This record gives sequence, C-alpha cells and structure tokens, in this order.
Amino acid sequence: MKKIAWLYNSFMLTPRTYILLGGIVLFFILSFFIPALYEIAMILLLVLCGMVLVDFLVLFARKKAVLAQRFAAERFSNGDINNIEIHLANGYPFVIRCIVIDELPFQFQQFKWKREAVLKGGQDYRIQYQLRPLQRGEYIFGDINIFITSPLRLVERRFVSQQKQAVPVYPSFQQLKRYQLMAISNRLNETGSRRLRKLGSSMEFEQIKEYVHGDDHRNVNWKATARKGDIMVNTFTDEKSQHIYCMIDKGRNMKMPFEGMTLLDYAINASLVLCNVALLKHDKAGLITFASKPETFVPADKKGIQMELILENLYRQQTHFSDSDFEALYAQVRGRIKNRSLLVLFTNFESIYGFQRQLPYLKQIARHHLLLVVFFENTELKALREQSAQTLEDIYIKTIADKFAFEKRLIVKELQQQGILSVLSTPGDVTVNAINKYIELKARQAI
Repeated sequence: MKKIAWLYNSFMLTPRTYILLGGIVLFFILSFFIPALYEIAMILLLVLCGMVLVDFLVLFARKKAVLAQRFAAERFSNGDINNIEIHLANGYPFVIRCIVIDELPFQFQQFKWKREAVLKGGQDYRIQYQLRPLQRGEYIFGDINIFITSPLRLVERRFVSQQKQAVPVYPSFQQLKRYQLMAISNRLNETGSRRLRKLGSSMEFEQIKEYVHGDDHRNVNWKATARKGDIMVNTFTDEKSQHIYCMIDKGRNMKMPFEGMTLLDYAINASLVLCNVALLKHDKAGLITFASKPETFVPADKKGIQMELILENLYRQQTHFSDSDFEALYAQVRGRIKNRSLLVLFTNFESIYGFQRQLPYLKQIARHHLLLVVFFENTELKALREQSAQTLEDIYIKTIADKFAFEKRLIVKELQQQGILSVLSTPGDVTVNAINKYIELKARQAI
C-alpha cells in the first residue's frame, strides 16, 4: 500500500500527453463517419501508451536520481535582503526539465513561488533567490518539491526533498555590520553627519608625544620636556566609558506600519546599530523597553558579550496594544540608572494632546540625564499634503494632514523650550539621524 501511495504522489501525466490523447479521441470520433480512421486511431493509441510506458520506466528506474539541498543563513536580517540557494544534482544520463517549488514560510505570502531549469546529464545546478522579511520571529521553510520530465515530456515525476528548516529573523544585523565597518575606519561622517568643531577640550588623557607644528602650546608638558630634551605635549581624547541607553516604547503608537515594517522594528534596528557604535566608541551601551509597564532592562556595559546580549533581547520584543506608561519609565530610570547617562528614547507622538500628557515625566527624566527623544514623521501625511486638492473632500483631507504635521513641529519646539533634545525623522532615516545626533553630542562633549 505504501508503494502504491508513493507512486500515486510521484507520478502524473503531462499536458502534452493529454493533448495527444485528445487528438486520438478525435480520431475515434471521426471513425464513426470514416471507418478507415479507426485502425489509425488504435495504432496511435498503442504507440502513445508504449511511449508513456517507456517514459515512465526511464524516469522511475532510479530511486534518487535528483537531489536538492537548500542553503540559507542560520539567521535572517529583518528588513534586509537575505540570499538563499538551492543546489540541484541530476543523476540521470540525459537532459531533464525541472520545475522547483520551495515551500516558503507563510510570512512571505508567496504561494506561487517556482523556478524552472534545464539540466544536462550529471549536471549540478544552482538556483539563487532573495527574501526580505518584515517582522522578527521564527520562519519555517518546508520541503523542496521537484517535478521532472525526460526529453519525451509525457510523464512527470515528483521528487520531495526533506528540507524543513527553521530560521530566526533578528533585528537588522546587516545594517549593524555596515555601520560597524564605518565606525572602525572612522568614516561615520559618510552617513550624513556634519563635522563639528569641538567646544573646549576633553580632559581624558591619552598620551605624551613630541610636539609637532599645530599642537596647542597650552598642552606642553614641562616636566617631560625637561627629561627628554625635546618639547613634549599632552594629548587628550574623547571621554570614554560614558553610559548610553536606548529606551524603546512598545505601546500601540509604535504599531504603525511603514513599507511593511512597524515603527517598533525601525526603532529596534536603530537601537541595535546605535548601541554597537557606542561600544566601538568605548562607551557603555544599555537597553530599556517599556509599554504599560517596564519590561527589558540591560545595564549599560562594554563587556565582550554586551552586543550579543542586546541583540538577543531585541529579538524577543513585540508591540503592545496598550498606552505606554511614561511614569513607570521614569520610576525605572530613577531607580536603576545611578550615573548620568545619555538616554535615547524611541517613541511616537501623533497628537499634541498625547505628547503633553507625557511631557511632565520627560522633564523629570531630563533633570537627571541627557534625554534625546527620537520620534517619527508620518510620511503618508506628507504625501497627502503635497498633492493638489481638486474637490472639497481633498481640501478637508489636506487640511487635516497639515494640522497633524504642524503638531509634530509644535512638539519639537516644546521639547526645545524644555531643554530636551529631539530628532524628528522619517522611519527610513531614523538610524542615520540617531547616529548623527550621538556623534554630534560626543563632539560637543554634551554627555
């Protein structure tokens, strides 16, 4: 019974066979009017049956004539292009045509994915394709189905390669690597940041070196100069081991989508990159997430596993559908962060009323720490504002869009009046803008 079931699932006739069979049936119908055609129809039917049998025997003569294997990364990067390869091996001595159907995770909603290939006898073949996940979590690939035909193309055989595979999708570590390379090579200014003149000088001592033209004569070390016989100067570097915390709001306002990803995912990707840049600048990076109550807390540190710890915590974050409790956030900050730190708050305010409800808690946090509020510009409203109004309804929609955009600017102005730093950014540029602001604050020695 198992062999019959296997044969039933593996064997099928091709459309070419049904077309030929339809032509023979037409001959049989015509033989009612022209009896001489009956013998021709019988001969054609026998020939077709013989060819189908031969094709069947050729295809099923080998048990595992076609092999397939999927190669994918151990984990995918959220919001980025991820490469997948399928390797095919033809064990037949003749040319075969293949239709390959990979069972993709349901999150991609690609139910008609297939690729076609022609393989010569004994040839290996690679199929490359790309996927862009838009949410974090576990993605499960299914089997690889291969439908092959011989040069006769009368019978089709199905191979099923057991390739079930679970791939976790993490925050954008591809973006992380890109900015990490820039930070190591001191090319972060290529992200769009401005070169800023430092105000004052840092008191973080680095080394004593020989004087060269252009060095500040106020930094001459007279004791070292007397011992060496040459003019020696003290050099200073940016202060290190400063505490940087990324605070991520997981309330319902962060559920808003943009190009398939939620604002929370954009904030998570930006936090991951910003923490890594801070660690490369020898600062201590930490993480806080909150919604209706405080949740994740990773103390600021620069130990070797700190980046992996932050990545694992960011992987598990999910948006909540309740309002965020900024009062609980303030209590957590006061209770758990003892040193003055740079707190980068990723949140979203869609109305001036919602912002004013949280402003007292932001002011309290800013009294003890350097607070940077990063929130998002509604790009959909920007498109509505720029289009021309043709009807009364268009005028109404455009007016409402202008009102919301104006409230965003009011929020920025109100934060400035309260001495709180802010960044209003589109979701796609939030990583660049957050890094630029961090570099600016380091250059101004504001932390």
